[in-house]
Amino acid sequence: MTDFAALLDALVRSSVRFVIIGGTAATVHGSVRLTLDLDVVYDRSPDNLDRLVSSLAPFHPYLRGAPPGLPFVWDTRTLVRGLNFMLTTRVGDIDLLGEVVGGGSYAALVPHSIEVELFGHRCLAVGIETLITLKRAAGRPKDLEVIAELEEILALSNRRS
Repeated sequence: MTDFAALLDALVRSSVRFVIIGGTAATVHGSVRLTLDLDVVYDRSPDNLDRLVSSLAPFHPYLRGAPPGLPFVWDTRTLVRGLNFMLTTRVGDIDLLGEVVGGGSYAALVPHSIEVELFGHRCLAVGIETLITLKRAAGRPKDLEVIAELEEILALSNRRS
């Protein structure tokens, strides 16, 4: 099971710039669906990559699904050479996305995000309208299934406003 509090604490304490998307963002907006990993879109600036590497290093990140023993070095060079990383750590799974289909980069998502408090930390989560767009763009069955719920949550919120 993923320790969301530990992962968020590490990212926030290291001043990593990121936006929460995926199932955790859906939960922030009121979804009742269970998510098993933390999905974030991270800023790819050099200083942020350094902070991201140091924040997760104590958790020994490794490529999720890769065979044991596959050479994998968790460092800034690795992040520079890649874009999206699906990782497992000693505190659970995290997906680090340099870009996301339907939403783009960290800089593109920030204007469509809201500040939320999770586990005692202020952080950004993508807004519900953009989350629906991201889920639709991903097009996976599990993403398409949650769209109806998110649209109903949005409609209820709009009726209350």
